[in-house]
Amino acid sequence: MLSKNQARIFFLSGTILFSAIFLALSYDSIMSEVPKLTKEENMNEAVIRGKHIFDENNCMGCHTILGEGAYYAPELTKVYDRRGPVWIKVFMKDPQAMYPGQRKMIQYDFTDEEIEDLTEFFKWIGEMDLQGFPPKPKYNQVSSN
Repeated sequence: MLSKNQARIFFLSGTILFSAIFLALSYDSIMSEVPKLTKEENMNEAVIRGKHIFDENNCMGCHTILGEGAYYAPELTKVYDRRGPVWIKVFMKDPQAMYPGQRKMIQYDFTDEEIEDLTEFFKWIGEMDLQGFPPKPKYNQVSSN
């Protein structure tokens, strides 16, 4: 049985040891894993401007990206793969043109450069290695018997 002093030393040394391990693993993740998974080398000025446009217009107020945001409008993490750059550009130019009377998205009147920057941002987000996120929906197959 440990004395009170031995228990205190055991607790403190364990806390310090595991805190150091946690910090080392966090440092390793931030310095080596995050840049690889996010494909940091593909981030350019257009991607950064696109991110600022996305934030300034509160797109997350309606859309979800990387699991964060609202669920009112479509999820945008893999929108570049699902729709492609041409569809995205046409849609952002005039959301009502693609779905007359059906879409509720605001007409933002983005310039062509802003639309290009947002498209680059969506492309960069879509290229991230998210290890299967967001999961593809599972559909039940109906048997033909």
